[in-house]
Amino acid sequence: QVHLVESGGGLVQAGGSLRLSCVASGMDFRLNIMGWSRQAPGKQRESVALITPAGSPNYAGGMRGRFSISRDNDKKTVYLQMNDLKPEDTGTYYCSSRQGVKTDWGQGTQVTVSS
Repeated sequence: QVHLVESGGGLVQAGGSLRLSCVASGMDFRLNIMGWSRQAPGKQRESVALITPAGSPNYAGGMRGRFSISRDNDKKTVYLQMNDLKPEDTGTYYCSSRQGVKTDWGQGTQVTVSS
């Protein structure tokens, strides 16, 4: 059973930084596309970034530059470095793991950016 555990969220002032982590278990991490999505209150979940098994990142529109996704296959961990945070970045951030047509999700970690 795939298990994804996010951490690193919290309350930060606008302009600050956070680094989210997601530790995976129950699957062959090196074969999976890993990603981060977020959901703001009252809005649909949106993709933030994906990273391929080979380590190639792909960012949703507007996320490149301030956000950086990376992975450590030995630690079975995917990271999201978020810089210059804005109040509109507030939301629950979810880790995902995809192999083929199957996608698994973590429980999420809350990020709150105050103005």
